[in-house]
Amino acid sequence: MARVQVDGDALVVVIEGLDKLWALKSRLTIPLPNVRGVTHDPGMIREAKGIRSPGTHLPGVITAGSFHLDDEWVFWDVQNPAKAVVIELTDERYARLVVQVDDPRATVALIEGAIPRA
Repeated sequence: MARVQVDGDALVVVIEGLDKLWALKSRLTIPLPNVRGVTHDPGMIREAKGIRSPGTHLPGVITAGSFHLDDEWVFWDVQNPAKAVVIELTDERYARLVVQVDDPRATVALIEGAIPRA
């Protein structure tokens, strides 16, 4: 599971517990201007993952790590799709972060409230 927080002008995603091992990452920091949007999207788990590099994918159990598909990188950390949020990014290594959080609605509200509006 991931903990998402806003720290100044950055979105910080902290990977917790054993998920650090499966995802091979412990933290992602994204400047808020590079966050395009966020949705609570349990159906995202059914999307094609692409090539795992590096990461873990056991269908129905866990998807964690970096995946490359259609010239884009997506970071995953999901065990329970009902708690998955998708964070859309621009000008970053990853096009999207798909992470499981404790409270998807609160996470969406937090990020939407912090994203600079043009």
